[in-house]
Amino acid sequence: MAKVPKNIKAHKFKDSRDAVDAIREIYEAHTQHLADEFVTFTEGGGIDRPVSSFYPYIKVDVKSASRVDTRLSYGFVSKPGAYMTTVTRPDIYGHYLNEQIRLLLLNHDAPVEVGVSETPMPLHFSLGDDYHLERELTQEQIRDLPYVFKMPDLDAMDDEIANSTYVAQQGKPLPLALFSAPRIDLSLMRLRHYTGTSAQHFQNYVIFTNYQFYMDEFVRICREIMSPTDNPELKKERLEYTSFVEPGNKVTVNRNLLDPDEGDSTGTKLSRLPQMPAFHLKRQDGSGITMINIGVGPSNAKTITDHVAVLRPHAWLMLGHCAGLRNSQKMGDYVLAHGYLRQDHVLDEDLPPVIPIPALSEIQLALEDAVSTVTGFKGYDLKKVMRTGTVATVDDRNWELRPSIRNNVLLSQGRAIALEMESGTIAANGFRFRVPYGTLLCVSDKPLHGQPKLPGMADAFYRERVEQHLQIGLLTMTLLRDIGPARLHSRKLRSFYEVAFQ
Repeated sequence: MAKVPKNIKAHKFKDSRDAVDAIREIYEAHTQHLADEFVTFTEGGGIDRPVSSFYPYIKVDVKSASRVDTRLSYGFVSKPGAYMTTVTRPDIYGHYLNEQIRLLLLNHDAPVEVGVSETPMPLHFSLGDDYHLERELTQEQIRDLPYVFKMPDLDAMDDEIANSTYVAQQGKPLPLALFSAPRIDLSLMRLRHYTGTSAQHFQNYVIFTNYQFYMDEFVRICREIMSPTDNPELKKERLEYTSFVEPGNKVTVNRNLLDPDEGDSTGTKLSRLPQMPAFHLKRQDGSGITMINIGVGPSNAKTITDHVAVLRPHAWLMLGHCAGLRNSQKMGDYVLAHGYLRQDHVLDEDLPPVIPIPALSEIQLALEDAVSTVTGFKGYDLKKVMRTGTVATVDDRNWELRPSIRNNVLLSQGRAIALEMESGTIAANGFRFRVPYGTLLCVSDKPLHGQPKLPGMADAFYRERVEQHLQIGLLTMTLLRDIGPARLHSRKLRSFYEVAFQ
């Protein structure tokens, strides 16, 4: 028989805060049990039987499918029955879980049950994302580890619910959320690996880019916001943000919030950036801005969005460069995607290319308003600097080397106005994972019209356009924050029988 933590009985709750407190109690007891037993194991203490801990679960038994506000796309179940999900990391998800449970109670007037699930908690996910387990062990201990502790099980980490391919088992509860606890924990660990920052720092509004130039400008702006000022109006704007986090979990606190003699930073900036560095301009309520340089290509775009999605952000945007496909476009013009010609292929099995990816009106209008405000062009004149249309996303950077007859026919039939390698993937994964998405690109070359991207042209373009493009992206996030998550999480993103949790 396995060695398990003390027994914590399941309880039903009518208050969301009490339910979250119970989740926290179970999670902390079970992670502490694993940590204590692991210390015994590493110190050579005798462990005569396997060690197990388990995730908390949330369950609700709904008698009637009703909802108080039919405009909201989440917070309710679509038919009577039992629903359940495992949960993890209440330190990160506490506010999120409180809101989701609150809506369940409001809509269905049925108590929510919290207890210990039958889903084992892998040791790797219980020690924190800064702990390198194998590095601390001898070869003999690494060999014995699977016989003592539960290892990550990929069978518990698939995306069947998100992909609408999940088949309910007879007599088993239906899913309450898109992701199981082990799937979430895996992504939280991967985010730390790829971005160099812990998941706790990620904000609800995420900007992806494929150029370090944008990151450098974002860092400059964030450091400026953190610096003290005597200007009352400027100080009021800066006080919206509490801190700025860089890879390595280097935290710089807003100096306008501190006494002059207080230290303003903790942690150590990494000497070498990770594969997809992330920087976070934080707000107290998590509604700040995270920006990530995902590099080039649809594989990177899928990798990072697979993992950011478990954090349930309120919106993500792609700001990047593209090839302009129309002769009427100028270098530096903006492209607002309202459709995607998906030739990236990395999501073909999970979301076939025949599935349309709709434009989301709230995102589109915010992007258009931001372009207008920053550039100064209004109404019909906005067409002088921005075009709305189909963006083609491909998986071949050297697409120009294919015979033009192969390239141009499909692009023309799809009415494509721009071509690049990430936006369609990011939008499609947003659609798949119910995360509001949008794309605003900037024309950096026109290879079909004799203007391929060359070093000198690119350098001049970057100097002139990066700051303005980023300012548009930041203003868009402010506008989306003002709209609020209830309106952003559109019903366009929900399937026939949708999970209750946003």
